[in-house]
Amino acid sequence: MTPTLRMAGGWAGWAGIGFLAALGWLPVPYWGLAGALLLALFLLDAVALARTPGIGLQRQLPAALALGHESEITLLAEVRGAQACRVMLHDRHPGGWPVQGQPCALKLEPGRETRISYRLRPLQRGLATFAGCDVRQLSPLGLWFRQRVVGDEQQLRVYPNFAPLARFALINAERATRITGAHLQRRRGEGTEFHQLREFRIGDSLRQVDWKATARLCRPISRDYQDERNQQVLLLLDTGRRMLAKDDALSHFDHVLNAALVLGYLALRQGDAVGFMTAGAAQRWLPPQRGAGAINTLLNSLYDLEASPIATDYRAAASTLMLRQKRRALILFVGNLRDEDMDDLTPAVQLLAQRHLVCVASLREQSLDQTLVHPPVNLDEALLASGTAQFLAARRAAHERLRRTGVNVLDVTCAQLPAMLTEAYLSVKRSGRL
Repeated sequence: MTPTLRMAGGWAGWAGIGFLAALGWLPVPYWGLAGALLLALFLLDAVALARTPGIGLQRQLPAALALGHESEITLLAEVRGAQACRVMLHDRHPGGWPVQGQPCALKLEPGRETRISYRLRPLQRGLATFAGCDVRQLSPLGLWFRQRVVGDEQQLRVYPNFAPLARFALINAERATRITGAHLQRRRGEGTEFHQLREFRIGDSLRQVDWKATARLCRPISRDYQDERNQQVLLLLDTGRRMLAKDDALSHFDHVLNAALVLGYLALRQGDAVGFMTAGAAQRWLPPQRGAGAINTLLNSLYDLEASPIATDYRAAASTLMLRQKRRALILFVGNLRDEDMDDLTPAVQLLAQRHLVCVASLREQSLDQTLVHPPVNLDEALLASGTAQFLAARRAAHERLRRTGVNVLDVTCAQLPAMLTEAYLSVKRSGRL
């Protein structure tokens, strides 16, 4: 048991009585009597706290947490006895994460379970540990408190932000695609797989007309086609040092994983197979998967991946991917590229392009664009703007070198990445190049 500030105030009051007694304003026996009464009060309150029953606590966690997305955590507390008690609770959630509703003070009534909820926003993927809950019980007079750790330790996976996927599940694939921000022109009947028969419309080509159905129904009938299904999409994710750069509270690698989930979900909705491979210190490979459960496989394979401060060997990654992926696929390489990477990256991309269709997405820091928004007002800002402009010019030249090899290159910020990846994927799919 530990004394509270209220006890310190009691002793300070007793010292004040002693001061008045020393000045002769109060009889000295009063000071001794006040001390005895105060001591008895403290001891009685300590005994009452010692007899206070313990607290039972259970924690209710969601199935998983999404990075950067607020989730509700619920604590169920009850007093193990017939006496009410005042407590202060603080759950031992992973430290450093923004939290609302903790710690909390409440009074627990006997025979009734009390529900306490708080909101938590994860800032790091991987396995999160909730190491019990600190419970501070106050004595009836508030002179003492007793602190214990109650509840079991629990672990929970923190995935990349899968919250958009839940919204996409309620709508059709085309509308979900447009929610990402992808801008694609709708093209009717230009796919490669038969979809349905419908009445002839103005603008349909004659080769779409189904002459047998037209003769049978005595009116023009057209064939509708859809984009070919059962294709393979492979994400090649850079886990090197450049991906440690941050935009907002998330690293570039976290933004890449969020975008990879969106693209993977939409590609699976289109009937294609989705897989990934990492390029860098973290070596991980998931062959292309399809079906309703593939998104869960993708989540469980990606959730604990982290970028590391090591340079990426692009040639080695391309050689490994060529050995693993025999069937032609759309390779979406996502990284944060510099002009000094081109001597290593260009041969790697050319190797992949011998069998696969390659698209390179190069992330650009949002701060670079913001630096050039406002005109400089002093020498330091002018030097910064000049250096930024020179850096961006070298970056554009490096991208142009890649484009001349026949590779599609996307120069995007983290905010633009999900839309641009989706747009590139659907553009390839609808063009029939894969």
